[in-house]
Amino acid sequence: MGAPLSAWPLENFGTYKYLLYGPFVGKVLYEWFYGEEHSYYNLSWCLHLLILSGLRGLIHVLWGSYSHMFFLTRNRRIVQKGVDFKQIDKEWDWDNFLILQALVASMACYMFPFLQHLPLWNVKGLIVALVLHVGVSEPLYYWVHRKFHGDYLFTHYHSLHHSSPVPESFTAGNATLLEHLIMTVIIGIPILGASLMGYGSASMIYGYVLIFDFLRCLGHSNVEIVPHQLFEKLPFLRYVIYTPTYHHLHHSDKDTNFCLFMPLFDSLGNTLNKNSWQSHKLLSSGSGNGDMVPHFVFLAHIVDVSSSMHAQFVYRSFASLPYTTRFFLLPGLPITFLVLLAMWAWSKTFLVSFYYLRGRLHQTWVVPRCGFQYFLPFATEGINNQIEQAILRADKIGVKVISLAALNKNESLNGGGKLFVDKHPNLRVRVVHGNTLTAAVILNEIPQDVKEVFLTGATSKLGRAIALYLCQKKVKVLMLTLSTDRFQRIQKEAPPENQSYLVQVTKYQAAQNCKTWIVGKWITPREQYWAPRGTHFHQFVVPPILSFRKDCTYGDLAAMRLPEDVEGLGCCEYTMDRGVVHACHAGGVVHSLEGWSHHEVGAIDVNRIDLVWEAALKHGLRPVSSFTQKEN
Repeated sequence: MGAPLSAWPLENFGTYKYLLYGPFVGKVLYEWFYGEEHSYYNLSWCLHLLILSGLRGLIHVLWGSYSHMFFLTRNRRIVQKGVDFKQIDKEWDWDNFLILQALVASMACYMFPFLQHLPLWNVKGLIVALVLHVGVSEPLYYWVHRKFHGDYLFTHYHSLHHSSPVPESFTAGNATLLEHLIMTVIIGIPILGASLMGYGSASMIYGYVLIFDFLRCLGHSNVEIVPHQLFEKLPFLRYVIYTPTYHHLHHSDKDTNFCLFMPLFDSLGNTLNKNSWQSHKLLSSGSGNGDMVPHFVFLAHIVDVSSSMHAQFVYRSFASLPYTTRFFLLPGLPITFLVLLAMWAWSKTFLVSFYYLRGRLHQTWVVPRCGFQYFLPFATEGINNQIEQAILRADKIGVKVISLAALNKNESLNGGGKLFVDKHPNLRVRVVHGNTLTAAVILNEIPQDVKEVFLTGATSKLGRAIALYLCQKKVKVLMLTLSTDRFQRIQKEAPPENQSYLVQVTKYQAAQNCKTWIVGKWITPREQYWAPRGTHFHQFVVPPILSFRKDCTYGDLAAMRLPEDVEGLGCCEYTMDRGVVHACHAGGVVHSLEGWSHHEVGAIDVNRIDLVWEAALKHGLRPVSSFTQKEN
């Protein structure tokens, strides 16, 4: 059993904890329908609490979003690590304190009825609240905080807050119940004190609470935004306001920098870290944590407007789960679309996530183009220009490998990346489409005793490689294509003794006795009807086909799980599970880890499929298809 008041009563409620706001909502609705009419200047105190809780939560979310805008903050990040799934899960219920303080505030309103009828504005109240904060809240917090660093209190209470390796705005709320009860007292003293003196006002409460949360999030943001020139011109401000660097030093050296917001109290208590100002100057100037050059870059793209909200800098908790369309996304669609327009106008690639593998930095850059744009003829040149600029930028800063995702390597767009390699023959960065490993994943799903397969999308890049590989294994491949010329070109690539294993078919009826379908072109439920009972649909088509047949099984898109020692990974790649990436992404990772010096563009080299597969397994990557695992 844990220490008293260390656990939250809400921790097992899940999302049902928000029902605790229900009485406030009910009272507001009751007053609106049955009570007196409220003017703008005399809103219900319950409505004030709901609005205030929403604004406080928004402050934390916006600070969290900014911290994850790596394309803006990477040079001024204090801890150069990614926030992993473990930290995200640990801080999942960071907003418990908002519910707690709303409930405490409601009790205060019943104990002190005059709080329910405060004026909108009172300048004296703001001054009194500031004096009480500096004179009471700051020293009280400093004293209590130092006590929490004693052996017993730290072990049983405060260690939770310090267990987050990368401080963020959500870390500010990640603390035990006892700590937040004390914090409620500290934040309530100036508000209640000013109100008891007759100087309370709604603006004072809103202003004090929101500024309090803003500064708490500032200190935990992991991004240094306070310019050192400000302290050089006005030295006294060093003791008036802390910085993210100052607070980070408390997390790295737990015997220093205990203040709430004002380093003055650390100076008076002789707990001021001697490196505070020097470290702040280095980080705020961008020279303390120079932009690290990644070994590998995955150049992704936006699938659609809705999925673009799955980025870490929108809301990290949502990004840490496989993408699905959710109801709460709908209100944000108009804003998201406007942001996308701005990103398109900016015409730059954006760093959206990173992780470390084998001590090497891997980054994901995104081209701000939606999936439908790749199929617009007039957009081809602009998209290729953006991809080309990303490749040249990667080459300039010293990236070893850049891998192209899905539509960024579309054959009709740039020949699987060949366009850029031909245009820039002296590239040092290796351009990789990763499809060799994609083919390997699909092929290793197929049971070894299979003698016949039906292949759609048969003349595509992947279809061609799969067909040529299987025919060499003496597997009959029914290639669905209407183009006899393209079929014959592929057939001629096969060894003469294996060419008879490649058979052109033009209708789905030809596969009505074949139980192994490899789908590389989207097929309708009607077309699936021709598959016999017990068929397994392997697939490399995006989006995946509908699981229409209940008497058949459906494979996953080609993907691989990253090794267990990956660090700093805190977001899911589109609909993939945690730690799982598309096979083309994994192919680029393997290319980087192996240190291969060739470009992987254009047609797939069939002779390298087994080599790439073995290299992936050697480096700890594993297939995730349930069918593969079952067969193996």
